[in-house]
Amino acid sequence: MTAPPITAAPPVMAAPPITAADYDSTYYKDAVGKTGDDLKAALHTIISDQTKLSYAAVWDALKDTDQDPGNSANVILLYSGDSRAKMRNGGNTGDWNREHVWAKSHGDFGTATGPGTDLHHLRPADVQVNSSRGNKDFDNGGSPVPGGGGSLGDSDSFEPRDAVKGDVARMIFYMAVRYEGDDGWPDLEVNGSVGNGSKPFIGKLDVLKKWSAEDPPDAFEQRRNQVIHDSYQHNRNPFVDHPEWVAAIW
Repeated sequence: MTAPPITAAPPVMAAPPITAADYDSTYYKDAVGKTGDDLKAALHTIISDQTKLSYAAVWDALKDTDQDPGNSANVILLYSGDSRAKMRNGGNTGDWNREHVWAKSHGDFGTATGPGTDLHHLRPADVQVNSSRGNKDFDNGGSPVPGGGGSLGDSDSFEPRDAVKGDVARMIFYMAVRYEGDDGWPDLEVNGSVGNGSKPFIGKLDVLKKWSAEDPPDAFEQRRNQVIHDSYQHNRNPFVDHPEWVAAIW
């Protein structure tokens, strides 16, 4: 008897990509069509439904969220743009640590679970560049930051390299919407000043808006947002999905 011919198994089809329209009808359905304070309030309610991480858990999460797309053993550092090994050597000079883009002293929330551990504003950064940024507000100008990949700094402000200016702005806007004074955390707000110190404010608003408009979300930032949603916090940065909502609120 002749054996029946071997037929190839049907190909496994990849899941279709999730589009903004999918999220608009589900995740963002209560925000779509709103502007100003109404939009901000709606987004706050949506993104406040999240899983919170410990500060220790942030280490491993960042190895995933900020993985170098060209080298899975490395992470990309925010300000310098360097590709650095995921395995750290104890935080010594030249290694990387956890940068709070919304400086934790601006509202005095430290590293407590909540704003102190929110992955949507925590990024790997070179230890020395992170120290140079410190808790400075964001603005244009200054002198080159050593090892900063084109970042600039002066006595009261920090300007990240061009490739991540929009990323920085959208992280700041996320924090200002997510933390509105409830759950025992301070009401974080973006203002037009630098030198805000320990107040729960970060500036400058007009500069951050400009950065967001000039540097729209790229594939790295979009993947990062998706990984945080799918694997860790299960919430999203709405300004990565809808960068036009920055101008709709501010």
